[in-house]
Amino acid sequence: MTDLPPREVTQALGHEPRDPALFLTALTHSSHAGDSYQRLEFLGDRVLGLVMGEWLFALFPAEPEGQLSRRLNALVSGETCAEIARDLDLGRHLRLGKQARDDGAQFSTYVLGDVVEALIGALFLEAGIDGARAFIRKAWGDRVHAQGKAPKHPKAELQEYVAAKQWRPPVYEVTHRGGPHHAPVFTITVSIPGRMSAEGKGTSKQEAETEAARAMLKELK
Repeated sequence: MTDLPPREVTQALGHEPRDPALFLTALTHSSHAGDSYQRLEFLGDRVLGLVMGEWLFALFPAEPEGQLSRRLNALVSGETCAEIARDLDLGRHLRLGKQARDDGAQFSTYVLGDVVEALIGALFLEAGIDGARAFIRKAWGDRVHAQGKAPKHPKAELQEYVAAKQWRPPVYEVTHRGGPHHAPVFTITVSIPGRMSAEGKGTSKQEAETEAARAMLKELK
């Protein structure tokens, strides 16, 4: 097992770790041997709230407290943090136990969101508030100007729904490919083994999987 955090992660953070173990801990789920990210996530959550509050206060000097609070709540939500994690492709770098990985924890909105906050906590400990602020402002970027709650990705929402029910994770399968070579149309069937299935179509496998997950969520709800 490597004793260094992945280079892609440290580059995204804009920081060269002095204590690599700290950043490995930030990537470690409780299902994995060793310390998990939970304490760092606790710290990073507070740092994120402070940095985001400071940023919004400066960006929107004419807005009342209520609107600033709505912006803040959306920007520090687990869903938005998970979007950041997906932007940085953190899921493939998580240290998970076998069962958690088999259950799809690397795709979980909750896990991904917590890991981003844990990394912010680790970054704060080594680079201080300035280092944390630089990463947050770069990673969140234009999201700071958006209003309202960030939507969950349908695949992530479905994954969480079935996990909460303690069902087996959804399985995606290409069941048809049509259209010309330069403009294919994929049909994906998503199944919850032994329970139900739904279909989605798209011009890429990713789009078709998203539509299949969205279709199943409509049936489940």
